[in-house]
Amino acid sequence: MISKIAKAAIGLVFIGSAVFGQSLADAKKAIDAEQYQKAKGMLKNLTVTQPTSDENFFYLGWVYLIQDYADSAKTTFTKGIAVDPKSAINYVGLGAVALQSNDDAGATSNFNQAITLTQKKDSRPYLYIGKAYLIDAKDGKFPPAKANAAIDALTKGKTVNPKDAEIMVALGNAYRSQLKSNEAYDAYQAALTLDPKSPSANVAEGVLWKYADNFESSEKQFAAAIAIDPNFGPAYRELAETNLTQAQSNIKVASVKVKEGVENYKKYLSLTDESVESLLRYADFLVNAGDYVALQEVTTKLSKSGTVNPRIYRYLGYAAYENKDYSAGFTALNNWFAKAQPNRILPRDYLYLGHLQIASGKDTLAGIASLKKAAELDTNKTPEIYAEIANVYKAKGNYLEYANTYEELINKVHGKPLLTEHANMGIFNYLAFTNQVRAAKTNPAIKPDSTLLTKADSALSFVQQHATAPILLVVQYRAYIADQRDAVYATLKGLAKPYYEQIVQILTAKPSLTDKEKSALADAYASLGNNYQYHDKDDAKALEAFEKARELDPNNRFVKFYFDNHPTTPATPATPATPKKAGTK
Repeated sequence: MISKIAKAAIGLVFIGSAVFGQSLADAKKAIDAEQYQKAKGMLKNLTVTQPTSDENFFYLGWVYLIQDYADSAKTTFTKGIAVDPKSAINYVGLGAVALQSNDDAGATSNFNQAITLTQKKDSRPYLYIGKAYLIDAKDGKFPPAKANAAIDALTKGKTVNPKDAEIMVALGNAYRSQLKSNEAYDAYQAALTLDPKSPSANVAEGVLWKYADNFESSEKQFAAAIAIDPNFGPAYRELAETNLTQAQSNIKVASVKVKEGVENYKKYLSLTDESVESLLRYADFLVNAGDYVALQEVTTKLSKSGTVNPRIYRYLGYAAYENKDYSAGFTALNNWFAKAQPNRILPRDYLYLGHLQIASGKDTLAGIASLKKAAELDTNKTPEIYAEIANVYKAKGNYLEYANTYEELINKVHGKPLLTEHANMGIFNYLAFTNQVRAAKTNPAIKPDSTLLTKADSALSFVQQHATAPILLVVQYRAYIADQRDAVYATLKGLAKPYYEQIVQILTAKPSLTDKEKSALADAYASLGNNYQYHDKDDAKALEAFEKARELDPNNRFVKFYFDNHPTTPATPATPATPKKAGTK
């Protein structure tokens, strides 16, 4: 019995020595390697065994901040200040929390307090102020204002301590985010001169080469980092991201590089404890890789874990939509919107919400509103999103709203010709009018809105004025609009004649015609024939035009009508042609 107790005691001694042997340096190394669970365990222990060290609280709070647990981070930084009211670094932490909450005034106040308390040669507060501005990156990019604030803080830190390699890496990251490649490269080289064994500096420079599509140099830098520390997870993650970039830029190696990327990412996961945070980074990767099956598997697993980061629901919603599991996707994204802080909502979240609302049949109008919100927040995607909205209306046969959507888009986007958008607006205003005309035949209460023809012709006229060459479809629809105006005013004014003549000019100039083009040319000749017969009263020209039309398409209904009734002049002109299909090239 005594022997067993003695063995147990010896075991406790070894366990205790292992725990107490873990230092703040070990914890920081784990943070750099993105082993956040491991780092948290070390730091929580250090806050117990060394409760008077404000640094232990800061680094624990910093891990919480990286993991997107702002409330826990704030609590921990506050404890650090309670331990040492003059803890500059923990005031930096509070400023970083304020930044994540879009509280710029609170961030500035805490950062200023930190600088006031900073010792003369202590560069850490400047380092982490810089990192605070960079912590919330989207795809490695930051708003210029934040990047410039980071550069300002880091430059001051470099002045305080020119031998701080970490500051040089962070400074390089800030420059890289603004595509200032030369400045970034110089900063990374300075970091490697100060600390040649820095895996972080090697990885950062590798990312810079990736941005320049110099994949060979990029992979060399990652290999250098791995040679320094084979367990440095970020090197494998960035190698995976580089594999994906190669796949997206070269279709010949796409499948191979995506597989390599997945394997490198799995290696990264194995080195970072497969924590919730690491799996979330993997989810980021899978979104960019377009592997929505794997994404749904990972996020479904994460959603059932004990501590759920709300971001899981975002990606579960994305994946479920792409996998046509609309009900699950709708539920997941609603969870994300309910749980996420407003400043964490991305334009893409509204885009997917709109997709799910429409695809699941929950609420088309709400779905369109969500898509418009996405377009409002990401103006670079406004034309693409509005085209999608228009197609929702087109699928429902609502041509008027289709045209109105393009009109709304044209009013939002300035400085671009938007010829396709004008063409769509014009064509579908015309089609909306002809739908009204058809409906009015069975319901006299419906009054076709002739202003739609004016809007349609104006839009198509804009296209003709700005296009580098005549566009057949545009000229055709201007002809159809003119035909309708003749019909509206119950008189044949020959308004369409110039357009049909232009159609003839465009098509006869071609060396050969498709069957569709032959049919279009036949329609143009036949329409000119009607004009010669009824407006110009020139039977010879009418016959010539109808004969040309018959050579191209003997089954053309105008041609058949003419020759069935020739030489007896028909009492009334035939109804103008209505296009069989709508759309733009």
